[in-house]
Amino acid sequence: MIPWKLIDTADVPGGGEPLRLMQRGKEFTIKLGQNELMSSRLYGSEEALATLSCARLKARPDPHLLIGGPGMGFTLRAALKVLGPQARITVAELVPAVIAWARGPMAELSGESLLDPRVDIREADVARLIAGGRGTYDAILLDVDNGPQGLTRQSNDALYDSSGLRTAFAALRPGGVLAVWSSHPDDRFAPRLRKAGFDTEEIKIRATGRGGGGGARHVIWIATRPAR
Repeated sequence: MIPWKLIDTADVPGGGEPLRLMQRGKEFTIKLGQNELMSSRLYGSEEALATLSCARLKARPDPHLLIGGPGMGFTLRAALKVLGPQARITVAELVPAVIAWARGPMAELSGESLLDPRVDIREADVARLIAGGRGTYDAILLDVDNGPQGLTRQSNDALYDSSGLRTAFAALRPGGVLAVWSSHPDDRFAPRLRKAGFDTEEIKIRATGRGGGGGARHVIWIATRPAR
């Protein structure tokens, strides 16, 4: 068995323990303490975050997406595969090291996606981009923290509280989609989305991206701003 090797660490603004990038052979994981935030072995649900959202934008020839939390790049790569040449994707990441890891040790996972002309990488808090983008986006994809209850930064909770959801609603164009990934269920979140004005669908999906079989089950909420 190949042992895990520590590649790098990164402080999280406002957080406690640092993020740790670990590698074992060609496999990568990012951890916070003993919690695994993401793994290159299990990425199907991250891809589904993109494909489920983009499927609802087929009628839009030049959609503008905002991805919060690029992770290991699986959501971005999946979106680029299905979007046309006129699409735009803004990727927001608060921790500079995560972007550096994507361009460095994990470059093989990111492929050419970070160099795609449709992509704009921003070292920024996605909450600020949402707040400053009234009527700007066709879709907002959030894979920030481990879901609606913050793990890495308590301030991430503000993305998912009632005020944060109303702000996201305002940042979307009519008919736009807010898609939220979570490693765990949250019975209070869908009602909160509906109260903010969204039509909401909750999808449970295996971490592998396949509906059947074993393994961890993740949750994706697809919340649509009504067209009128």
